Amino acid sequence: MKLYLTVLLMILSVSVYSQNQFQQFINYVNSLPDPASKQSAVDSFIVYARTQGIPFITGDSANFVYRGSVSSISIAGDFNGWTPSWSMMNLSGTNFWYYSKVFESDARLDYKFVRNGNDWILDPENPRQVSGGFGPNSELAMPDYVQPWEINYRSNIPHGTIVNKTIYSITVGAYYQLRIYLPPGYDSASTERYPAVYFQDGFEYISLGSAVTVIDNLIDSNRINPVIAVFVKPNNRNEEYAGSSRVKYRLFFVNELVPYIDSNFKTIPSADKRLILGDSFGGNISALISYNHPEIFGYCGLHSGAFWPNNYEAYNLIVNGPVKNIKWCSVWGTYEGSLPGNMRNFRDFLLQNNYQLNWEERHEGHSWGLWRATIDNMLIFFSPFEPNSVGSNNENIPDDFFLYQNYPNPFNPGTSIQYAISSRQFVTLKVYDVLGNEVATLVNEYREAGRYEVEYKVGQTSSLSSGIYFYQLRVTNSSQGTEQIFIETKKMVLMK
Repeated sequence: MKLYLTVLLMILSVSVYSQNQFQQFINYVNSLPDPASKQSAVDSFIVYARTQGIPFITGDSANFVYRGSVSSISIAGDFNGWTPSWSMMNLSGTNFWYYSKVFESDARLDYKFVRNGNDWILDPENPRQVSGGFGPNSELAMPDYVQPWEINYRSNIPHGTIVNKTIYSITVGAYYQLRIYLPPGYDSASTERYPAVYFQDGFEYISLGSAVTVIDNLIDSNRINPVIAVFVKPNNRNEEYAGSSRVKYRLFFVNELVPYIDSNFKTIPSADKRLILGDSFGGNISALISYNHPEIFGYCGLHSGAFWPNNYEAYNLIVNGPVKNIKWCSVWGTYEGSLPGNMRNFRDFLLQNNYQLNWEERHEGHSWGLWRATIDNMLIFFSPFEPNSVGSNNENIPDDFFLYQNYPNPFNPGTSIQYAISSRQFVTLKVYDVLGNEVATLVNEYREAGRYEVEYKVGQTSSLSSGIYFYQLRVTNSSQGTEQIFIETKKMVLMK
């Protein structure tokens, strides 16, 4: 086995990014004289591949692999409409199966294996799993995908509290369960009031979307102002969001739910301080509620808004109706069937009619992986931290050094970079290309302890091309760069 591993490492180390790398392995195994040597080579490859990550990435190809005794195995996921139509090939003389496919360099997709036609399983060689609406899935993340930092729970920051409530709707004739997020420091006796965010599929936004963790992290990192979040659990989402109960549900929201929240919690009772958002059909009902009642909801968020119900009722209502005072935020994936085309048309209409719009299209599918990673898009668009000017916030001195992920990312033409320092030090913040060449110096001076935000903009005349760049925070005790205290580098993507 040692011999086969040595030969394989020679093949695989020729070029980490070679597109032919995996095929060279397949050809090598096929050239071996007997099943025993082939199986040993396969076993050696699995050992190596685990260190690199599975699916095994070569160039712009993802190579799905499986080792086991089966009669057939196929792949189903965001990329093929969750139909097990990608049949893996068996490497003759072994129990090794494989399938190779080209993806965008920043794609992120959910998938499962299907053994023997009906046994749906997670990829046993892939430790990366993500929560989905029908249980956990394996995750394919191509090399340029940036994992969302804000979905990770941190025990060392202030956390909001959750209040459970039930409200009876006279309009619908049913009870609705609510979970209400109150930000850190919330005091019912205080005069301070907060913007409010209303989530359709609210309980799933908490359990699958990590929404509470996202809000805590965004508040703590000074990305958003503190908000109150109202998570609403539907009773029959298809009927209430897109079917025969949609009108009654809409009226319940504006005539009963919002007054109840405003009466019992310290919200700002103003349309420009309310955001309603939802995923898929939840986006459909959010659009219907906001457009029919712009005096209640001045912001609307669409996570892969599914507008097709009732002969595209929501889409046609907005496109054919008068322009209203609504600000929109929309996110969708390119692996969502016909939905991307609908969202692009809707985006173009909004922009042509001077609606304020924040939008992003990602190489992802119709999944909670996409939605949980872009809740921050909508919250920052709705309630960005104030004051917005570059500078420090010294009311809460950090107890450590920290470099935050830039936002938005990918970006064009500008992005915001935040960092924190716990004492007065000399700070440099620079941007580099993938070859290590310095592109820009954003900070190069002594700074007092505090949190800072720096805007980085790429002008239209800039020679920088689309691609990956790195920004690095370096904290030292002197302007000569000696006595280094802290250094951290993060990746960002420019899309021109």
